[in-house]
Amino acid sequence: MDAKVTWQGQMSFTGTADTGFNLSLGADPKVGGHNDGFRPMELMALSLAGCTAMDVISILSKKRQQVNAFEVRVHAERADEHPTVFTHVQIEYLIEGNQIDPAAVERAIDLSASKYCPAQHMLNKAVKIEHTYQITDSDSSIDEES
Repeated sequence: MDAKVTWQGQMSFTGTADTGFNLSLGADPKVGGHNDGFRPMELMALSLAGCTAMDVISILSKKRQQVNAFEVRVHAERADEHPTVFTHVQIEYLIEGNQIDPAAVERAIDLSASKYCPAQHMLNKAVKIEHTYQITDSDSSIDEES
């Protein structure tokens, strides 16, 4: 895999990789930016969310879970001093569907964390990652949390 960023002036860059898609990267005005793109650490959190989301939704589909809506949120705390690395990460899975089996959700999350998601494997070497989930039944207002 190859990726690159090309400077657009001041603290603005355009990123691209093998797929050919473009992504704007920018910085806060406090450091000379114009708020015109993602921050690099935001992209790291998005990478983690996207990686595990693809795993979990794929596994739930294979387990024949009827998912109607799905969202993965990454909450990352950062160090106060430079380098402002992630110090704690919580991944929250929000699943809405019909009669979703909590055991299937737990297994899908575990498989993503332990076997399939390279972003989790890399980041887990540097920071503790915790997982929570919430299931909302589309047929009723019953919620399950873990």
